[in-house]
Amino acid sequence: MNMEMVRENEPIRKLTSIYLTALDGALNVNSLFMLAVFLGLAWNPFDPNYSLIDDERCFPGPKVAEDLISFHVFSFASFLFSSLIALSLKQALKISRSNNRGDVMRVMKARIDKTFLRVGILAISAGSVFGCGFLVLAMINVVQLKLGKLNCPNSNYSISAIVPLVIFVPGALVIYVCLVLYAFTR
Repeated sequence: MNMEMVRENEPIRKLTSIYLTALDGALNVNSLFMLAVFLGLAWNPFDPNYSLIDDERCFPGPKVAEDLISFHVFSFASFLFSSLIALSLKQALKISRSNNRGDVMRVMKARIDKTFLRVGILAISAGSVFGCGFLVLAMINVVQLKLGKLNCPNSNYSISAIVPLVIFVPGALVIYVCLVLYAFTR
């Protein structure tokens, strides 16, 4: 076996490994979010023992509970979409790597269209962003069900709970989208 040929394939093997690691990370994060959403769907929003609302005017209506369930389902669907695309890309990379095992010179060289890979990564990112957005909307409804409507006269606790959620999550999503687009252009 010629050592020059093995070194020639080194960057390709490293590149494939980086993609596989990134896809594993996306799958792990999406799995955790899907678990959180699934547990959120198991929670009963009409159980009076879980509410901290004192004022009758601050009780949210059934629309808030309906929106809570809808946003959880939308979030779950978005994370599931993202995870399925990530799994598909990961399998495509692994299959293309294993198809080249017979050729000693091309061991670990994955043959996959970069445009296809990039579109898949954008789809994964879009699914994760939409999943996080719907999850934030669901959490806002959880806060309203536990602490009272946002437009209630004494809604200080509700607003205090929502402000960090509305600032930090979109801020992190902007950073995430910028980094994905940066990686996409390289």
